[in-house]
Amino acid sequence: VQLQACGGGLVQAGGSLSLSCAASGRSFSSYVMGWFRQAPGKEREFVARIIWSDTSTYYAASVKGRFTISRDNVKNTVYLRMNSLKPEDTAVYYCAADQYGRGTYHYWGQGTEVTVSS
Repeated sequence: VQLQACGGGLVQAGGSLSLSCAASGRSFSSYVMGWFRQAPGKEREFVARIIWSDTSTYYAASVKGRFTISRDNVKNTVYLRMNSLKPEDTAVYYCAADQYGRGTYHYWGQGTEVTVSS
């Protein structure tokens, strides 16, 4: 399984950015796909997840209402649309795959950096 994240960059506060995570290596129909982030000097934290098979989603309280996770079954890609960005959203964002839907993410992408300026 390979996960390739991209789409990070520099954006002003209040702006928007979309991240993509291209997944390859097997069928992801039974997987839960997640986005996590790690800010400088802080621990990695959960951002959002989506169940591939039924597209149900769950968000961290800090991003709910601003971020949207989705997936494209044909392209095998997971997206994170981020609106109303805040400086505290600045972090390296990682996509990850939970093979059995039990909360353990077995596979991780390389991370893409998001910087939100005030």
